[in-house]
Amino acid sequence: MPISANRERATLRGPVVLLLALPALLFALITWQVAADGPLVRLDERLSRVLVNPDRCSELLADLGNIPVAVPVLAVALGYVAVRHRRAGADRWWLPVAAAALLMALVPALVVPLKELTARPGTPAVPPGTGYYPSGHTATAVVAYGSATLLLLPWLRTALARRALITLCAALVLGASYGLVRRGYHWPLDVVGSWCLCAVLLGSLWLFLRRTTAPEGRSR
Repeated sequence: MPISANRERATLRGPVVLLLALPALLFALITWQVAADGPLVRLDERLSRVLVNPDRCSELLADLGNIPVAVPVLAVALGYVAVRHRRAGADRWWLPVAAAALLMALVPALVVPLKELTARPGTPAVPPGTGYYPSGHTATAVVAYGSATLLLLPWLRTALARRALITLCAALVLGASYGLVRRGYHWPLDVVGSWCLCAVLLGSLWLFLRRTTAPEGRSR
């Protein structure tokens, strides 16, 4: 009914602002500071000196953001969800999967120009060069694991299973982020900037997926 739809839109207005506008503003602020070499960058560099301690563990955690690791996880989720949607006889069953795949493809299209625009040097732990902001590995991890989670959640029947999946996703993203900073591959702000950018991307995907038909039978 139109009234119910209007009421739902009004209820979602506040969360949508937090979901999209707040991380977008934070990303703009961080990007401005990085491009202008502002005071936030000085704080970031001091924090990095405290956190960096390259070791085998941080190397392995950083690898969670590699394309050969993260993207296959998303691909498996895409295949599973596509099959479930098709077996359920959903109209345009391919649409949620296509949206998530497009979002993953959008990551380098956004990150690479930003790297060239900001031209931020790397930490002392990496060879001299520029293009470290925002972190592409962090963005890959957030979008791959986050999109897989958003696609799979409606198909999990229990609240415990859904909480477990969200916890696993958060652990993978935080593990990759910690590894990148600890290993010295990225400054902390490189990682936080990617979080903010990807929060907007995943928030947009979540809003899009809400328009698709969710499977029935989930327990609350």
